[in-house]
Amino acid sequence: MRRVYADNNATTAIAPEVLEAMLPFLRERFHNPSSLYAAAGDVTRAIEHARAAVAALVGAAMPGELTFTSGATEANNAALRGAARARPTRRHIVTTAVEHPAVLEVCRDLEREGYDLAVLPVDRGGRLDLRDLVRALRPDTLLVSVMLANNETGVIFPLADVARIARETSPDILVHTDATQALGKIPVDLASLPGVDMLSLSGHKLHAPKGVGALYARRGAAVRPLLIGGHQENGRRAGTENAASIVALGRACELARDHLPHAADVAARRDRLETALRTAIPCLEINGEGAPRLPNTLNLACHYIEGESILNELDSAGICASSGSACTSGSLEPSHVLRAMHVPFTAVHGSVRFSLSRYTDDADVDRIASVFPGIVRALRRISPYWDSAKDAPRPDAPSMTAAAP
Repeated sequence: MRRVYADNNATTAIAPEVLEAMLPFLRERFHNPSSLYAAAGDVTRAIEHARAAVAALVGAAMPGELTFTSGATEANNAALRGAARARPTRRHIVTTAVEHPAVLEVCRDLEREGYDLAVLPVDRGGRLDLRDLVRALRPDTLLVSVMLANNETGVIFPLADVARIARETSPDILVHTDATQALGKIPVDLASLPGVDMLSLSGHKLHAPKGVGALYARRGAAVRPLLIGGHQENGRRAGTENAASIVALGRACELARDHLPHAADVAARRDRLETALRTAIPCLEINGEGAPRLPNTLNLACHYIEGESILNELDSAGICASSGSACTSGSLEPSHVLRAMHVPFTAVHGSVRFSLSRYTDDADVDRIASVFPGIVRALRRISPYWDSAKDAPRPDAPSMTAAAP
């Protein structure tokens, strides 16, 4: 059976060049970069080379503004909690309803500690109304955290406008973005985003290993360290550097920068898959349709069936994808992103995400396009809401426009 991996927004395979770059630092170049002998100095120089590569990918003017972390979750915590600790008199935070839990749950935890939290809604297409942001900002707003692109739908947010509005409201408002899903898929240039103070990223979303990421913090931004201890990372993040993974992240960023001009090839495959599935499957919607989206992401709302069953059938067919439902530990709670987008009740549990990469080829797309419609037909045959003879909803089926509770 041909295995097809179409879950690259969850994690990516380590690129062969990345593995090759990191292996020496797991073997003969194992030294602690804080040590004073020559071999340790070689490791330090490799870390700084990686820092420069990450800075180049995000368009940071100074590599020293990048701090290596264990991933985007730590970077997000460091940004939000570090800002709160640096300016405790500012007690208001603004974010969106569709942020990754690594941002949204930190904001909610700060709310439990006494901060005021404004959560901005999105429309059916997953788009942010900037007028809501204008209304939410206050004189004591500490920071605004808005993701660059959504991990479930691929919807891209107007970060430049968000930063401009925050800066025009008050130069003391910090702007943070979780760029984890966007990096390596679309150009990210902090030089053209002068109002963005902090940016989080993770290595395993761009073909580096898990367990490494980085936080960009603009020079002068008031952010206190999250981890206290040694002097590593110029005192901004204590703990011996994970040199092998940092080197891997740097190499992955170099490769991502090289491959950015070919993002249109990934988008063409995504669009071809989208067209094929829309043609073959009735009562199918695109979550995020009408909004600018990442070139690799396709989130489908399949009415009258459940995502968990779809994923099981896809897995049996050798295809890896993700559902819009959090089907873990027996929970069938719909995704908070899809609920915030007011995805109809009939589809909120039946949403499936296919996310491609530069390693996805035409044969992979053809395999998904040939298998997925049959899975949907088979599951609808056992749905109480579907008339298989007419290949349409039954007259008594719930409306496809009714919002999920």
